Amino acid sequence: MRLIVAEKPSLARAIADALPVKATRRDGYLEAGDTVVSWCLGHLLEQAPPERYDPRYKQWRLDDLPIIPQRWQLVPRSQARSQLSVLRKLIKSADSVVHAGDPDREGQLLVQEVLDHLGWRRETQRLLVQDLNRPAVVKALASLEDNRRYQPLHAAAEARSRADWLYGINLTRAWTLIGRQAGFDGLLSVGRVQTPVLGLVVRRDRDIAAFEPKPFYVLWVDLRVANGSLRAWWQPGEHHPLDGSCFDGSCFDEQGRLLDPRPAEALAQRLVGARGHLAELDQKRKRQAAPLPYSLSALQVDAARRHGLSAQRVLDVCQALYERHQLITYPRSDCRYLPAAHHREAAKTLTSACQLDDQLQGWVEQADFGLRSKAWDDARVGAHHALAPTGRPADMDRLNRDEANLFRLIARNVLAQFYPALETYETQAIFELLDERFKAQGREILEPGWKPLFTTRDDVPALPPLTRGEPATATDASSENRETRPPEPFTDASLIKAMMNIARYVEDPAVKRTLRESDGLGTEATRAGIIETLLTRGYLVRDRKAIKATRIGHALIDSLPSAATRPERTALWEQRLSAIADNQDAPAPFLEALISDLRALLGQADAGRLNQALKLAAQGSAPEAPAAKRGGRKTGASRSRRRSTGTRSKAAPSKGGQSKSGQSKATANPARARRARKPDS
Repeated sequence: MRLIVAEKPSLARAIADALPVKATRRDGYLEAGDTVVSWCLGHLLEQAPPERYDPRYKQWRLDDLPIIPQRWQLVPRSQARSQLSVLRKLIKSADSVVHAGDPDREGQLLVQEVLDHLGWRRETQRLLVQDLNRPAVVKALASLEDNRRYQPLHAAAEARSRADWLYGINLTRAWTLIGRQAGFDGLLSVGRVQTPVLGLVVRRDRDIAAFEPKPFYVLWVDLRVANGSLRAWWQPGEHHPLDGSCFDGSCFDEQGRLLDPRPAEALAQRLVGARGHLAELDQKRKRQAAPLPYSLSALQVDAARRHGLSAQRVLDVCQALYERHQLITYPRSDCRYLPAAHHREAAKTLTSACQLDDQLQGWVEQADFGLRSKAWDDARVGAHHALAPTGRPADMDRLNRDEANLFRLIARNVLAQFYPALETYETQAIFELLDERFKAQGREILEPGWKPLFTTRDDVPALPPLTRGEPATATDASSENRETRPPEPFTDASLIKAMMNIARYVEDPAVKRTLRESDGLGTEATRAGIIETLLTRGYLVRDRKAIKATRIGHALIDSLPSAATRPERTALWEQRLSAIADNQDAPAPFLEALISDLRALLGQADAGRLNQALKLAAQGSAPEAPAAKRGGRKTGASRSRRRSTGTRSKAAPSKGGQSKSGQSKATANPARARRARKPDS
């Protein structure tokens, strides 16, 4: 008997449907001739709790920290015991086994850890399914690989799981215990990724609160030129003294903004009727390729901006489009490129996928499938490729609004690859009048290309035809009062983008350079869950679209060592995990470095510092954490496991916020947290 173990029931059904023999449903598996297809329910196993290593760890004591297992143990999830029993029986009868986890680190881990736990030691094949349509699965079944090739993915995911356990268990216990010493009777959860994300929000909120708007002034002039008219804006510069009033530079801030209105007003009065000339003219023809197909994070950013969807909602909808409707390829991808082989089938795939939607069908009819963009690049495709339609017709009447909107976005970005580049003629003109310089910019669209699929609006009007040296006459001029603006609060879109581009928030130049090449904070699959975890625990709240830190969120960040609240270390750890997955590093040095850091952080646990942070937070303007919902799920250690659902979309995040190792979902609300005993990452 050949046993295929899928990550989830939906994948198992797709595999069974692709087999040459019709499958019969059994209890916990599908039988098709001499092939049996069974499944996991997400993770069937989890990291053992501390008390499994030593009963004394059931009681939380500072003296026991750090808790570091000498020999790591996994235990069955309570909701998964029956399915684990099914797999145990099937493995005993199996002659060969096929690993059919999702094509990523966690997918590799969650099936392989079950095989190892159940004692399978013989050769294992690997099945990689990118979309659930029958032709794709049939092709994947014909291309089985040796599972040993994917051991680095398993090593990286296992190291991530252990790192989250070490970090979350030890620091959460430490800060919760010193919190009690400081008079806070609640859980203070610390995570390897979630805490730096919280730190980003706290610091942004404080920048906004501390911001003091400052007025500044701009000056414009309307000019008549040979072939029409235009508006130009005054440009500061050392050779342009602004009516002789600002030779000492006192009128300007460090960004060159004018702080004193009087020189601008005086110049505006003198400008009307003044004559000058076009001193500099820069005209370029530019080509802009279409935006690439989406990765999950890129889709989450766009969907938040266009449709107001949370990152978690986007992930959940994508899972439904992938599993239930089978309309898109594997959604948890960090790649924005497509395999070259897909280009040959693109016309057929997209025509079929879009035929039931008038808008998409119209775009298909105008597409030139002979074009080939830079999106088709095998060298840029890793374990997954970009999100794309599978070719199954999308019946919008059977989709809810969010599903339809996201499918259109995904299909649009792939269709855009078959449209010409956007071609523009861009002009920058510098005029000189009264020894001052004024800049005008314009853009003319020569070839709209892919742009109508995204917007028909062009925010930059064209300038009239210009010739260097031609005369110009001022017909009107005025100064305008403006004010500096504070940073915008984080939203789902901007927080996801910040987690992707974490180097922007790093001060150390060497670390910044390194992080530009890293995956950022968290992964495609976990970023949404990290945000939701922080919201659930009461460390963040949503205020319409804005995401803000609560008082307890502020206090937690203030009480922790700075290194635990900033992204540098965690992002570098993510980079090392990626190196392990690429077989360029080993797990042991990574974990050794983490344990060393952990000991240093534990040495800085200070009840006095936390007490002061709690007092300051109570006096501040940050919002209170929302009260816990009545009748909510208990959060004690015995009840803290997430429900196994057949998809990982409902799981708590693995790489950072809340680990997939069964950590607690307790909030920072004292009423709930006093019952919670299980920390998380």
